[in-house]
Amino acid sequence: MPPNRPVPDRPGLRVAIAGAGIGGLTAALALAARGHTVTLAERRTAFSEVGAGLQLSPNASRILTDLGLGPSLRRVATEPSGVRIRALASGRQIGEVALGAAMRERFGAPYLVIHRADLQTILLDAVRSRPGIRLLVGRSAAGFAETREGASLTVTSESGRIETLSADLVVAADGIRSALRAHLDRRRLMPVGEAAWRATLPRDRAPAALQGDETGLWLGRGRHVVHYPVAGGERINLVAVLPQAEEEPDWSAPGDPARLRAAFADAAAPLAELLRVPDTWLVWTLADRRVAAPMARGRLALLGDAAHPVMPYLAQGAALAIEDAAVLAACLSDGAVPAALAAYTAARAPRARAIQSQARRNGRIYHAGGVMAAGRDLVMGRLGPARMTERYAWLYGWQPVSDA
Repeated sequence: MPPNRPVPDRPGLRVAIAGAGIGGLTAALALAARGHTVTLAERRTAFSEVGAGLQLSPNASRILTDLGLGPSLRRVATEPSGVRIRALASGRQIGEVALGAAMRERFGAPYLVIHRADLQTILLDAVRSRPGIRLLVGRSAAGFAETREGASLTVTSESGRIETLSADLVVAADGIRSALRAHLDRRRLMPVGEAAWRATLPRDRAPAALQGDETGLWLGRGRHVVHYPVAGGERINLVAVLPQAEEEPDWSAPGDPARLRAAFADAAAPLAELLRVPDTWLVWTLADRRVAAPMARGRLALLGDAAHPVMPYLAQGAALAIEDAAVLAACLSDGAVPAALAAYTAARAPRARAIQSQARRNGRIYHAGGVMAAGRDLVMGRLGPARMTERYAWLYGWQPVSDA
């Protein structure tokens, strides 16, 4: 039980959540901690995340710590000392961002990097230990309905069996291709002509210069690469974003290592050596969509990527979903569902729009060339590590209110 979160005397709400990803699992824990009964429906029957790390900035790590997950996080996450920014082709250092102790001292919580599978395991273990949460696997969200008194989530199994879950509200945390978002917003996903190639490798197989605890960010025209240690420091997570004309039909698809290496044929020696190590890559086609308008209405709330996909240039996709979960739980503290969900969308939509906008802007800056790149490099170098961090105080310093 999180500190200062007593279970109320009144009966809790019945909440059905579609999707047991990072956002859905966090929402289940946050809601259960406030006395609500939660049913999680997840289409997968096994939870495995290959080749994917994520970053937990202080705005997210403090929420997970408040949910009692701090000790588990410390066992498997790493805390980079900083971000070293380099020019992709020359290897020249452009600038630095202060993380580590500087982040904890400034924002009161750590900046962590973690393998997605490790975070998923921590959240799942916590969910399975809570008596107020039921997890149903092998069920895909298929429909939503509501009345004045309640709501229902329709799910289907792989065999075609249809089930209806009755609840006081439904939370759609079913990802960027949400089956339920259309009930509130029908705008389509828009491919952006880029893809993220992801892999992990043993840390001791990386070039010696890139085996440290820091995060590496390499910027080039139309491309960039990020790497950082995960799995308790035993592996390195590697993400390369580059142009891609065609859209993959699946969420992730195998990528040809030769194609990736050709796209970075001009990379500086240490980076080129790092990119040659993985034999297996998964490719995520990137797509964008505006924040749902509204994010919640009546007895249906959208959460995480279902509400607001975020381009991967600010490392806030998982963090924003975790924030959503905390705010949703706080807004539901009085039990009046339609009013609570109206408060939730009013609280979350402006911040989600601001983060989406900054992520898109970062993408243009990261992938700039010519004069714009030269100006970028000059500014980053002059700001220095501490001021580079301070530019995002509005982002990392965010904290959920204790009550709606």
